[in-house]
Amino acid sequence: MDTLSKDRIVIDSELSRAWTLPSHLYTDTSIFAAEKEKIFARSWQVVGHHDQVAQAGDYFTTELGGEPLLIVRGSDGVLRGFYNVCRHRAGPPAEGCGSRKLFRCGYHGWTYDLQGALISATEMEGVEGFRVEDFALQPVRLEEWFNLIFVNLDPDAEPLGESLGELPRQAEKFSFSGMKLFERRTYTMECNWKTYVDNYLEGFHLPSVHPGLNREIDYNAYVVETYARHVRQFSPIRGAQPGDATPRRYPEAAEDLTANYFWIFPNWMLNCYPDNTSLNIVLPVAPERSLAIFEWYLKEEHQGSAAAKAAVEFSDQIQIEDVSICERVQKNLRSRSYSRGRFSVKQEKGVHAFHRMYAEWMEKG
Repeated sequence: MDTLSKDRIVIDSELSRAWTLPSHLYTDTSIFAAEKEKIFARSWQVVGHHDQVAQAGDYFTTELGGEPLLIVRGSDGVLRGFYNVCRHRAGPPAEGCGSRKLFRCGYHGWTYDLQGALISATEMEGVEGFRVEDFALQPVRLEEWFNLIFVNLDPDAEPLGESLGELPRQAEKFSFSGMKLFERRTYTMECNWKTYVDNYLEGFHLPSVHPGLNREIDYNAYVVETYARHVRQFSPIRGAQPGDATPRRYPEAAEDLTANYFWIFPNWMLNCYPDNTSLNIVLPVAPERSLAIFEWYLKEEHQGSAAAKAAVEFSDQIQIEDVSICERVQKNLRSRSYSRGRFSVKQEKGVHAFHRMYAEWMEKG
């Protein structure tokens, strides 16, 4: 049996016996604060793409879990991540993005090189025991995979490759690493980040919520596979059928023509179609508010084509449908009539896997 107390959440490992996460975990402010520390500050998070920092001196600034970050390609060609916090009095060493030979804090002018070393500390003469080598920018763990840039705020976190498990083998058959960014859109959602992830992890809702997508894929052949840190969902794509009123996106179905959806704990996804791949990152903003960042990547020769624009609009419609149902579910999670639910053994093992991972991380944190 699942157990639940003020301090512990345990989801039964047997899907047929398990209950879903209790509804208060989707609304409680203290739970939200705990998630930021126990999950988001200790897991590998996507913060950018290789193309943003391809050349020495290229940099961009971003934020992760409230922490300001600076990502920069050093003069030695090595990509590094730092807290974007000056070691003097916490001013900003860098702002925005671009290419620089050094960083000068906008507060008091302390200057750092591209490797994070302090090279000039203004007006510090006469300070006893002061050594510039003691005041380099503080580094953060940074790794790359599939041309994506990841940061982990936990200095003791396991390497990214170990965290990804079987994902590289499964995903690298797609040509994502050779694709270029085509478009980026951000969706504001009035729902908890877990509400969105729950929805992503099952195809159960396709016939009801996504009629356009449902006609493109074979719902009866929809497969869900669970792994230690990720879930893979895939389905054959259906070709044109006699009597179709509207053209299909992929008129000629082939045996290996599939839609593949990878979710990686806790909050990012890769949606792989035959002609494009989209990166989806869900960022928690408040207990009942999230951002979904979508980036569409296509081969360079397909950039700007009618097919590329159609792919984005097709995906955008699916996202609008998802946001709508997730916001309605979030509202209903506050109903006095609801506390927890049960899983469909046939359709919701991906959601169950997520809830198991979530409980594990909240416990070990």
